[in-house]
Amino acid sequence: MTNKIVISGYYGFDNFGDEIILKILTENIKKYIPSAQITVFSVNPRKTSANLGVNSVHSFKLFNVVKEILNSHTLISGGGSLLQDITSAKSLIYYLCIILSAVIFRKKIIIFAQGFGPIKNKFLLQITTYLLRQAKYITVRDNISLNQLKQLKITAEQCFDPVWNINLKEIPKENKLGIQLRQSKLVNDNFLNTLAYSVSENFFDKKISLLSLQNIQDLDVCKKFKEELLQINGNLNIEIIENTSNEKMIEEISKCSEIISMRYHACLIAIKCGIKLLPLNYDIKVETLAKEFNLDYIDLNNTSNLNEKVRNFKSNQIKYNIEEINMRKFDFPKLSEKISQ
Repeated sequence: MTNKIVISGYYGFDNFGDEIILKILTENIKKYIPSAQITVFSVNPRKTSANLGVNSVHSFKLFNVVKEILNSHTLISGGGSLLQDITSAKSLIYYLCIILSAVIFRKKIIIFAQGFGPIKNKFLLQITTYLLRQAKYITVRDNISLNQLKQLKITAEQCFDPVWNINLKEIPKENKLGIQLRQSKLVNDNFLNTLAYSVSENFFDKKISLLSLQNIQDLDVCKKFKEELLQINGNLNIEIIENTSNEKMIEEISKCSEIISMRYHACLIAIKCGIKLLPLNYDIKVETLAKEFNLDYIDLNNTSNLNEKVRNFKSNQIKYNIEEINMRKFDFPKLSEKISQ
């Protein structure tokens, strides 16, 4: 019997982490459910379809989206941090409407590898709670999300982020510092200037790669930070890595000897590659990851000790437990079993 699966998430926006998650998810569905017919909701359906070999419809062509849900067996919502209203209440309402459509049409609902909350709007929280109680299987990627769902009397399991499942090539390290920044109200002129002084003081002897993982969010910040660095020291060797495939970006990250990073999945790839990492905590998910590996981090809400943190980062050695890293896998056989039941 053909299993028609629709996948809803933040797809088609060229976001590094989300696109890797989608690739891993679709590959594993094909592996464990060979008869599956997959449709992805994406803002760039042509690219998504070509890259992944799946059917795709535009996320915001709602008639087509609802039609695909009606004709499906299973809705997978995720991964990522979809069910929260900090980024935007509009995006939360959109994802809830997708799940509501599946409830109305009595489809199987799976919440996949999400980070839950926070949801500050009480009405939206009530709706979210009701809809999640209709789901067949819920996995969340952190303990905070799990505990929040328990308080709402919603059954869920904690999982590892699917990007841990990615197979990485062994790439020789270069004398290179990777810096990954993204747009945020916390990334202001003062922060960029302070970080630039600290980087130029401690890593003047290294090539500096500024990593733009989603150009719409990262590229302008990377360009501005490059200007700050060159004003301080015009002899610095700086490159901006942008507008490249996810595979090429992973290769560029893998070459670095050290990385200073905001984005969660850049941090995750760095750890998986065994690269010395200083996370920049702008979101609870980054702080959680840092604490899981006993890593010091810079809290962007309080950067008064930034220089000290960067100096310590330069001098300290970081050793990862390779066994622990290798055992971090999302359980795709179990997910496939839930879909097929």
